[in-house]
Amino acid sequence: MEKEIKDLFDEEILREAAARFDIDVSTLTLIGRFQNFVYEYEKQDRSYILRLIHSSHRKEEAVKGELDWILYLANNGVSASKPIYSIRDRLTERISAKDSYFIATSFEKAIGKKIGYPECINNQELFEKCGEITGRMHLLSKQYIPSTKEIQRHEWTENYYLQNIKKFIPTSQYEIHESYKVLINKINHLEKDSNSFGIIHGDINVGNFLLSDEGINIFDFDECQYSWFVEDIAIQLFYIIYVFLDDSIEERQEEAYTFMKSFMRGYYRENFIDEYWLRQIPLFLQLREIIVYIGIYRSFELSNLNQWRRNYIMQSKARIEKGTPIVKDVIY
Repeated sequence: MEKEIKDLFDEEILREAAARFDIDVSTLTLIGRFQNFVYEYEKQDRSYILRLIHSSHRKEEAVKGELDWILYLANNGVSASKPIYSIRDRLTERISAKDSYFIATSFEKAIGKKIGYPECINNQELFEKCGEITGRMHLLSKQYIPSTKEIQRHEWTENYYLQNIKKFIPTSQYEIHESYKVLINKINHLEKDSNSFGIIHGDINVGNFLLSDEGINIFDFDECQYSWFVEDIAIQLFYIIYVFLDDSIEERQEEAYTFMKSFMRGYYRENFIDEYWLRQIPLFLQLREIIVYIGIYRSFELSNLNQWRRNYIMQSKARIEKGTPIVKDVIY
């Protein structure tokens, strides 16, 4: 998280946010501060989440759009962490911070078990469940209309990282910037219709859902946006296979086939997507790799990376410069 935002966030802002949702501030436990400040707390033997987003990352109307989409999904059978109302009967609370503001929201905490690495690798049952919930969300997306036009979420080109590539990636990395332009141009030429394009989660990965006996309980819709449904599939594939570095290319390709076969079995139970779009997945794998690459430059001290991250960023840079997806073939 950028230093200026960290400097703006203080105990007074946290206390005000807690008060507006009737939370005892002493019960808050910080659990995340990658893009937002995220806390866990308990009330009446139930667990909840308090999240604060700075206005430089999301405006209040955009957050309202996120919550509108979550409520629509939850009301139509998707196990998503529902937002809760403040003491003023609002889903969002704006808290001033100099000439900007933070948006406070609170959610029910998802129930279930976290599935991390390496447990998620080659987990065909998990992949199938991911496909099922993704297909369900995409089917619902085809019918979703925001409550008001003002809260409609942004399109994919307005992704925070894509918008800020010049800010975070040095101009000396000329080939990265050129590859970015070429890729955006290719994707922009794809057709859009109600069966291929709509609002998506935008960041489904093992860190953003829990697994229970009932299935997947999904949360963290902060990146929801209008894009092609296939991007939601490519994102999940990327986060399963990116952990395999270049000395495991064959293993990475085999994992991609395993993922797609199991994922699509679950997906097709809920929604249909034409094979044409599955063949576009390599484009969206490239897009996700660029977003992750920018995210690393934004959020990590590059001189203090562990060995795995150093190896990954070196290999990622080479792939982006050459316009090569992390796997070329996803049709199993």
